[in-house]
Amino acid sequence: MPKHGKKFLNAVKGHNLQERFSIEDAVSKSLASSFAKFDETVDVAIRLGVDPKYSDQMVRGAVTLPHGLGKSVRVVVFCKGEKQTEAKSAGADEVGAEDLVARIKEGWLDFDAAVATPDVMSLVGQIGRLLGPRGLMPNAKTGSVTFDVAKAVQELKAGRVDFKVDKAGVLHAPLGKVSFGSEKILGNLKALLETVNRLKPSAAKGTYMLSMAVSTTMGPGFKVDMTKVKNFLEG
Repeated sequence: MPKHGKKFLNAVKGHNLQERFSIEDAVSKSLASSFAKFDETVDVAIRLGVDPKYSDQMVRGAVTLPHGLGKSVRVVVFCKGEKQTEAKSAGADEVGAEDLVARIKEGWLDFDAAVATPDVMSLVGQIGRLLGPRGLMPNAKTGSVTFDVAKAVQELKAGRVDFKVDKAGVLHAPLGKVSFGSEKILGNLKALLETVNRLKPSAAKGTYMLSMAVSTTMGPGFKVDMTKVKNFLEG
């Protein structure tokens, strides 16, 4: 059995973690249970009725959260020529092609997101084993492989979240900081759920969203009553 510290145990005192709440209450209780000295991130975990081992049931995409993530995002762009100037003007922290790939091969990974133009993807593929496991590999499905580098950089800086179901069919995504308060967290969660709904694979049968839980970095998870999700999205 995992052991929890006193602060965690105090945070869950009086709560039944098996109970299911409306999305609004789950978010409210999660924020109220935050106890760390730093501004914790609020996260959501959604179990989907898909089998990711089949390519036609993979759920992967991106959403720009209306209230951002509350943190500075370092973005690098793999591109050449005039696209480098375009990327820098849009706020990219680092731009390059062969030189940027070489730095990463040497171990430099001080960034949070990466964008690439299609013409340099053969170069980026050389460092796929370094970027992939860290969730940093540019991907056309999430809009990070594009010639419109300015738009991609601006969206990432504004709080774009890339997401992908794991092997167990669970999708994890950040929703912002505890300091945002319930209203902004709920706004970000609604944008995420709407996007996930739009990406429902046609091959997925039965119930699509099976379960959901909201938590903070250090705090407990509060389960959502899935029968109330539709009302939340339509509200």
